Amino acid sequence: MFGREEKVSPLRLTAVQYVILFIFLLLAYGLWRLQVMKSDEYALLAEKNRVRNVPILAPRGKILDRESRTIVDNYPSFSALLLRDSTRDLNADADAIAKGLHLNPDEVRQRIRHFSSMPQYQPIFLKEDITPDELAFIEAHKNELPELETIMAHRRLYPRNGFMAHLIGYVGEVTEDMLNQPQFELYNPGDVVGISGVEKQYNSILMGKNGSRRALVNSHGREVGRLDETPAEPGKQLKLTVDLDLQIAAEQALEGRNGAIVAMNPRNGEILAMVSRPTFDPNDFAVKISRGEWSKLVDDPDHPLLNKAIQAQLAPGSTFKIIMATAGLQEGIAQDMHVTCNGGATFYGRYFKCWISARHQTHGAVDIYKGIYQSCDVFFYTLAEKLGIDRIAKYATMLGLGQRTGIDLPQEASGVMPSEEWKIKNFKQKWYAGETISVGIGQGAVAVTPIQMARAFGAIASGGHMVRPHVINPTDLPPGVIPASNVPEEVTVPLDPKNWEIITDAMAQVVSPVGTAAASQIKGIDMAGKTGSAQTISNTLKSKMSAAEKALHKDNGWFVGVEPRRNPEIVVCGLYEEGEHGDRTARVVAQVIKAYVEKERRQPTKVAGSKDGKSKDGKVEIGAVWSESGGADDGGNDNGEDRLRAGRFVIEVAHSKTSLATAAPGVH
Repeated sequence: MFGREEKVSPLRLTAVQYVILFIFLLLAYGLWRLQVMKSDEYALLAEKNRVRNVPILAPRGKILDRESRTIVDNYPSFSALLLRDSTRDLNADADAIAKGLHLNPDEVRQRIRHFSSMPQYQPIFLKEDITPDELAFIEAHKNELPELETIMAHRRLYPRNGFMAHLIGYVGEVTEDMLNQPQFELYNPGDVVGISGVEKQYNSILMGKNGSRRALVNSHGREVGRLDETPAEPGKQLKLTVDLDLQIAAEQALEGRNGAIVAMNPRNGEILAMVSRPTFDPNDFAVKISRGEWSKLVDDPDHPLLNKAIQAQLAPGSTFKIIMATAGLQEGIAQDMHVTCNGGATFYGRYFKCWISARHQTHGAVDIYKGIYQSCDVFFYTLAEKLGIDRIAKYATMLGLGQRTGIDLPQEASGVMPSEEWKIKNFKQKWYAGETISVGIGQGAVAVTPIQMARAFGAIASGGHMVRPHVINPTDLPPGVIPASNVPEEVTVPLDPKNWEIITDAMAQVVSPVGTAAASQIKGIDMAGKTGSAQTISNTLKSKMSAAEKALHKDNGWFVGVEPRRNPEIVVCGLYEEGEHGDRTARVVAQVIKAYVEKERRQPTKVAGSKDGKSKDGKVEIGAVWSESGGADDGGNDNGEDRLRAGRFVIEVAHSKTSLATAAPGVH
């Protein structure tokens, strides 16, 4: 039994040999796959483990005023990044990271999960504008937390106290929803883009191109050296048409009031100033606004985020009477129209009051001149009845109401100009003649924006020359970035010269002792305009309210002014919400026009016989030829003939005690 040998079956031996051979072949294939087939791929992965790309953020371009004074600048700050190209367990380090950066650990983990589907070479922006102690924490824990990195960013520095906030706009981090939109397809999470105003409209110019820095790291993710650097390309500067001195005057004029002011050069469409109140601080958005602050802004009943200069759609009140006067004169109706105002009149079986009846007065005999400067409702009720809604809508539409002006700012509102077609289209109802009466004084369904009224008044005072407003001159923009608009740059509205003189002379009387804005007259300044008070609710509804409830629904005050009365250099529209009377708004607008004229008069004026146009006593002597139109209302001949006169005259030069601005408030 002991001498007996046990033999392995040849079949079993063969099977074992084949298994061993298969294992060797499998190992050989794996080695070939690693060394040959995917050598480039694994070499790239190894290189990525060895080389780290750190982004270099490009600063946004500055925003300047028309005289190249700084409105929006940048300031350097540091942000904390979480790098995800190492093998470390980021969730395990979340508590330590959160403690050092004064964050909530759950917030850090949520941010890690949020970016888990993104490529690992893209870092996570954990916290912007970190404090010196947080910066020191990151530097002191490079070994324990190598995934933490800092990056210098150029944050926006906006003017303080919400100065010019609505026109400038603000920036914010691009959201997931925005990344799904075609215009943001080339952006990455964490990029800062314009969200509103000029920042949004011209984001492609203001936003530069980020660079990167390549650094050597070891197997633990620690940086051990640097390779090369691609510098960032800063964004380009933008020069606005806004005059910083006039903007300051407009901001001060509207301070403490809700509403809007827009000042424009009606000759070329340049926006010289734009204010909306209440305002907000765009600096709150420059880093990251808190949820509480955002909710406070959104829920505010006064809508501080709304740019009321281009987005508030409200009844224009009696300022609309200038549109009515234009239509009535052009149609040959208003020239010889005379009415008697006894405090109101009956139309289509309903009695409509004139505003003056609240003072227990009447206007008496009224023609087109008196109808404008005394703002007689009865005159324009009658004119509306004679014109009809479609002829009113025709001229209002020609002058740009009920449609966007084409200004180069986002989210402009279009307003409403009613007509028979409009009512059928929107309400499937016919237009009733009685509705036209309210439209005649800028009430009813009419809704306009301040920028529309500024443009329309500028066109009328310029003899029918209407321009598209803009905050940046197209000639200052790079090729291919001019905002698309279906509104032509210039339009000529047919306006008979005699009608033009009637309207502009009557508008000049509005700020005379006999006009509705007598307190706004400025000596030595040829200002003209029109007041307006617009109801926010109907008289029927207001009659059912208590005194306390009525106080919450005061009328809006409007005034649109030009200087000079014909072919003006500036038109200013003012909206004073719950200002009750247009004469209050007129005083606000007058401050802006006065600031403009005084600054213009400070400029050196070239005249014959004088080197700089200024004499020692602060007066300027000017040689000129001008046209004077005769008219009974002006104390001249009533034959309506124009006379040319030549001569020399002296004007006082206003010297302001305050120096001109060198930069926007809070920006140096």
